Amino acid sequence: MMKSKRLPWLFLFLLVLLAEIVIALWVRDRIFRPFVGDLLVTLGICFFVRALYPKKLPFLPLYVFLFASLVEIGQYFDLVSLLGLDDVTWISVLFGRTFSVADLFCYAGGCLVYRSVSKAFETRFHYQN
Repeated sequence: MMKSKRLPWLFLFLLVLLAEIVIALWVRDRIFRPFVGDLLVTLGICFFVRALYPKKLPFLPLYVFLFASLVEIGQYFDLVSLLGLDDVTWISVLFGRTFSVADLFCYAGGCLVYRSVSKAFETRFHYQN
């Protein structure tokens, strides 16, 4: 029973991951890539957590937002450089190197979208925990 509750969340996570990959590889603009990409990051994290732990997690969007905000604050202080990892490209890409207040709003937006999707999913399919 629990396995079947994980599949929709896993599917949504994979869909968001695919969208992120497409954006990263082929979208080169100043609006869609940075803003929608950041929104999708937090949305994807929420879906991934629900795929691992399908029970209803009422504070999940808050926890994911706080995590994303901590990563963004790390960018403000250039944590990658402070840790001496400048030459490790994948670390720079994963954690980012530039702070932006707008990113915080995008992260919040992703968490709000997750909350809406989660409520709609639970209402529509009578998803019980």
